[in-house]
Amino acid sequence: MGEFRMPSLGADMDAGTVVEWLVHPGDPVHRGDIVAVVSTDKADIEVEVFETGVVGEILVPAGETVAVGTPLATITDGGAPSPPPVPVTAPPATSPATPEPATPEPATPEPAPATEALPAARGATLSPVLRRLATHLGVDLATVTGTGTAGAVTRADIEAAAAGPAPAAPRAAAPTSDRTEAMRQALAALMARSKREIPHYYLATDIDFSRARDWLAATNAAQPVTERILPVALLVKAVALAAREHPELNGTWVDGVYVPASAANVGVAISLRGGGLIAPALLDVDAKPIARVAAELGDLVNRTRNGRLRASEMSGATITVTSLGDRGVDRVFGVIYPPQVAIVGFGRIAERAWAKDGMVGAHPVVTMSLSGDHRVSDGHRGGRFLARVDRLLQTPDEL
Repeated sequence: MGEFRMPSLGADMDAGTVVEWLVHPGDPVHRGDIVAVVSTDKADIEVEVFETGVVGEILVPAGETVAVGTPLATITDGGAPSPPPVPVTAPPATSPATPEPATPEPATPEPAPATEALPAARGATLSPVLRRLATHLGVDLATVTGTGTAGAVTRADIEAAAAGPAPAAPRAAAPTSDRTEAMRQALAALMARSKREIPHYYLATDIDFSRARDWLAATNAAQPVTERILPVALLVKAVALAAREHPELNGTWVDGVYVPASAANVGVAISLRGGGLIAPALLDVDAKPIARVAAELGDLVNRTRNGRLRASEMSGATITVTSLGDRGVDRVFGVIYPPQVAIVGFGRIAERAWAKDGMVGAHPVVTMSLSGDHRVSDGHRGGRFLARVDRLLQTPDEL
C-alpha cells in the first residue's frame, strides 16, 4: 500500500489546503491522473497521483491545511473493493389462501445520468476518474467526440473540450486581493532567500533578430491565426536547447549539491490578471518541435490565468525565462528561483542601429540577460551559453 502525500509545489511552499477531492475510496487511478485540487499562496493546483492502484482511505478531508509531505490518502495495489455479500434467506412460508392481487402503481422511470446518453463505445469504459474530471472541468460528456480505441473518450479529449469556447465555471477561491497579497509576500520571501543564499552574477548581450523575424513572417503566413508562432516561443526553445548543451545552468541546487537535469523544463514567468506573478514549467521543451512548443506555451498561459495548473508544472522547472518586452522594457535582470541556478531575461524586440558587413542599418534587436549561480557556473560558461542562444536564433528553421 502506498501513500499519496501533500506535494511540494515550489521552494517557498510549506503547506497546502485540500480544496477538492476528485476521487473517492474504491476508485481506480493511474499514474498521472488528477485526483485532487490543492490551494497554495499562488494558485489552486490540480495534483496528479504518481502510482497506479485503487484509492483506499481519504486521510485529509477537503478544507484542511496540512504541511508538505503529509499523507493525504492511501493507494492500494489491488482491485476495487468488492461489495459485501448479500445474505441468502429462505422465502417466507405462504398461506394456502390466494392473496388478492394488488393493483400495481404506474412505474415512473428514473432519469438516466447524463453520461448514459453516450454511445456504448464512448461511455461504457469511462473510468470514474475521467467522469469526475469532466465534471470538475465543466465538460458535458455527451458533446465530447472520443479519439481513443473504438471511439472511447480519453483524458486528452476532455481537456481539449474544456479549453474550447465554453470554459468551466471557476472554482471558489480566496478573494483576489487576499491571494495577490499572499502571493507577493511568498514571492518576496523566496527572492530574499535567493539573494541571501545564491551568489548571483549577471551577463547581457544584444541579439540580431532579423533572421528569426523573417522566418516567423514566412512560417506564419501559411498558418491559421490561432496556430501562429509568437517570437517568445522561439526564445524559449533556443534557451532550452542551449541549456541542454550547458548542464551547469540547467538543474537544481538541493542540500548543498548541484543536480543537473536530464531535460530542459523551462519555467515561464507569467503575470496574473488580478496581480502577482507565477512561473510554471513548460516541460521537455528541448525535445519538442517549435510548433508544439508554441501551442503548449499558449495553453500554459491560459491555464495559469484561469487557475488550472498541474502539480508537475509548479515543481518541475530547471531554468526560467522572464520577458517584459510586451511592457516596453529594453532589458531585465532576473532573480534566480531556488532551487534553480539560472534565469534568462528578454526585453522588447526593437529597431536599433546595427552594423553588419561594414554597413549600418536598422535591425530588430533583443537584449538577452543571464543571472547565474556562481556556486555552479561562472561568467565564462555563462557567456558561452548566451553565445549559443544567439547562434540558435540565427538558424530559426533548425529550432
